[in-house]
Amino acid sequence: MKKIFSLLAIIGIITVSNCTRIPENNNPVIGIWSDIAISSEDLSAKKETIRQEWIFNDAYLGRYHKKQNGSITFKTDFKWSFEDDIYTISYPGTDMPVEKVSMLKSEEATTLTDTEGNIIATRE
Repeated sequence: MKKIFSLLAIIGIITVSNCTRIPENNNPVIGIWSDIAISSEDLSAKKETIRQEWIFNDAYLGRYHKKQNGSITFKTDFKWSFEDDIYTISYPGTDMPVEKVSMLKSEEATTLTDTEGNIIATRE
């Protein structure tokens, strides 16, 4: 009798696990996006490089990095959603504001731009 219940339990587990599939997400934003800024106070000062990087994944999540001269100074996870050609990026647990961006494709590069048309990041 125990063998029959064990067999039915195994069949039930296999049946349930096959029914829960995550739909495939092929959104073109998936990948690595970055922005690099180079600044210096005056000509004699060493130039400072600030790189921001967004890594979008297919589970509507991602990782944000801010690097200063190659060292990570800040990193956090983010959530993203897509509706009406607008991507909404939120950073739970931080004081970073919610960003609304759209994708702009040109011959030179594919970029994410804010609502005012400023380039936020470029696809790598």
